Amino acid sequence: MDSNRDQNLALVKRFWDDLYRRDFAKVASYFTEDALYQDVPAPDHGAVGPAQIERRLRIGLESIDKYVHHLHRMVCDGNVVITEHQEDWHFRTGEVVELPFVSIHEIEGEQFKLWRDYWDYNTLIGGAPQWWIDQLANASYE
Repeated sequence: MDSNRDQNLALVKRFWDDLYRRDFAKVASYFTEDALYQDVPAPDHGAVGPAQIERRLRIGLESIDKYVHHLHRMVCDGNVVITEHQEDWHFRTGEVVELPFVSIHEIEGEQFKLWRDYWDYNTLIGGAPQWWIDQLANASYE
C-alpha cells in the first residue's frame, strides 16, 4: 500500500466533499498562495491564489440552486490526482445541465499547486440560462 498515494486521494476526496457542500472558504484553504485554477475551455487565464479561486467559484456556483456530484473514478500518479466525474447543475429557472469533467490536481505538500478542469464549453453554455451566462460575463474576477 502506497501511503502517499492514499493521502493524495484522500485529500482530493475531502476537497470534493467541501466543494459540494459549498464551503468556498474551506475550499480556498486547499490552495497554495500561487496556485492556479483553470477552467480549460473558458476564455480567460483562470484564477491564481486562494482568494481569486474562491471568488471564481462563488461567481459560477453560488447562484445555482443545486448541483449534484457523481464521482466516477480517481487515479493517482505521484503528486497528481486525476478525477473523472459529472456535475448536474440545477438552475432556479428550471434548466439542468449534466456536465462531465476530468479534473487534474497537482499536490505540493498538503495543498494544491494546480487545479485544471476539462469540460465541454458547448454543453454548459448550450444548457445554461441566459441570466447566468450574463452574470458570468459581467462579473469581476479580481
